Amino acid sequence: MSFAIALAALGFLMLVAYRGYSVILFAPVAALGAVLLTDPAAVLPVYTGLFMDKMVGFVKLYFPVFMLGAVFGKLIELSGFSRAIVSAVIGLVGRERAIISIVLVCNLLTYGGVSLFVVVFAVYPFAAEAFRQSNIPKRLIPGTIALGAFSYTMDSLPGTPQIQNIIPSAFFGTDSWAAPILGLAGAAFIFATGIAYLTWRVRQAAARGEGYGTGHAEEPVVATDERLAHPAIAVAPLVVVGVLNKLFTGWIPAWYGARHEAVLAGLDHPITTQVAPVAAIWAVQLALLCGILTVLAFAWRPVSARFAEGSKAAVGGALLASMNTASEYGFGAVIAALPGFLVIREALSAIPDPLVNEAITVTALAGVTGSASGGMSIALAAMAEQFKAAATAAGIPFEVLHRVAAMASGGMDTLPHNGAVITLLAVTGLTHRQSYGDIFAVTCLKTAAVFVVIALYYLTGLY
Repeated sequence: MSFAIALAALGFLMLVAYRGYSVILFAPVAALGAVLLTDPAAVLPVYTGLFMDKMVGFVKLYFPVFMLGAVFGKLIELSGFSRAIVSAVIGLVGRERAIISIVLVCNLLTYGGVSLFVVVFAVYPFAAEAFRQSNIPKRLIPGTIALGAFSYTMDSLPGTPQIQNIIPSAFFGTDSWAAPILGLAGAAFIFATGIAYLTWRVRQAAARGEGYGTGHAEEPVVATDERLAHPAIAVAPLVVVGVLNKLFTGWIPAWYGARHEAVLAGLDHPITTQVAPVAAIWAVQLALLCGILTVLAFAWRPVSARFAEGSKAAVGGALLASMNTASEYGFGAVIAALPGFLVIREALSAIPDPLVNEAITVTALAGVTGSASGGMSIALAAMAEQFKAAATAAGIPFEVLHRVAAMASGGMDTLPHNGAVITLLAVTGLTHRQSYGDIFAVTCLKTAAVFVVIALYYLTGLY
C-alpha cells in the first residue's frame, strides 16, 4: 500500500504538469496527500518542517543563478546581440547548411549563459528564414533547436552555466567543470548522432518532394534593414561568462579557504560558510554578473530604454522557474521520507552499478516531473548519500557522479509535458503531432549518451 501511495503521488504530479497546472500549487498537494494517506497527524509538521524547509533551502542556494541568468539572457536579447550572433553564424556556416547553422547558434547562446527559453525566442525567426530558403520542412525546426539548446550545452559540456550543471555541485562538492573528458565525449556523441539524424530526416522529406510548406502559423518577419552589432562585440559577454566562470571556480576556494567566517559588528555570532558546496554556485553568479555589466558597457543606449520592463519580465520568469523547481525539490524530500519510497529505493539499489543506478534514477524522475532540474533535485535530495557511498566503495570519483547526474537529468525530461517543449512548439506554431517525434528522437539520443559516457569511463578510467 505504501508503495502505491508513493507512485500515486508521482503520477499525480506528472498528470497535473502535463495538463498545464502550476507545479508550485500542486507539488505540496501531491506530497501532503501522500502523507495524509500514510500518517494524517504528520501532515502539518511535514509541510512546515520538511517540505518548506527543503523548498526554501533550494531557493536560498539557486535563486540568484536563475535570476542573474534570466537578466543576462534578457539583456542579450534587448541589446540586439542575440540577433547579431545568429546572423553572423548563419552567414559564416551558410544558409544552405541550415541545420548545422541553427544548432551552432543555439550552442553558442546556451553555453554562453543565455536561458533556454530566451534562446527559443531569439533563434526561431532566423531558423524559419534559413529553413525556408533551404526548402527544409518547417516541422523539423523544433527538433533542430532542441538539439542545439536542450542537450549537450545544457548539461554535458564542462563549465556550462545552465542550472542543470550547477545543482549536482552542492550534493557532491564538485564544480561546474567536473569530469571534462566525459562531458566532451558525451557532447561529441550527441552532436554527431543528432546531426546525422536530422540530416537523414531532411533527405527523407526531399525524397518525398516535401519542402518548407505553406499556411504555417506563427510565421516570423525578420527585419532586413536592422543595424546589427559587430559579431565580436555581440559575443564578448558570452566569452566573459565562460572565461570568468572557469577563473572564479579556481579563485574562490583560494580566496576563502575551506571554511570562512564573516564577522559583522551588528551580529551576535559570525556567519560561517563551508565554501566547497557553494563555490561553483558563487562562480557562476559572479561570472553572470560580469556578463551583465559587459552587455551594459557595450550596449547601454538600446538596453537602458527598455531595461525597466525587460528586467521585470526576466525576474518574473526567474521567480517562476526557481519556485517550480524548488516545489519539486520539496516534493521529492517528502516522498523520500515515506515508507513507500523505501521500496522504490531498494528496487533501484538492486541495480548493482552505482553510475547506471544514478543515471536511471535521475532520468526517470526527470521524465516523471517533466523537468531536468526538478527531477534531478528530487533524485539527489533522496539518494545523493546513497550514490556517494556506492561510488566511494567502487572507487568512483564524485566528479563522475556529477557529470552522469547532470547528463541524465537532460535525458527523458523532454517528454510531451515538459515546459520547454510546450514553449518551443507554441513559439514555432507547430503541434506535438507535427514535430514532437523529432524532439523525442533527440531525447533518446541524449539519454543514450549517458550510458555511452558511463561505458567510456569504465573502459578507460578517464574523466
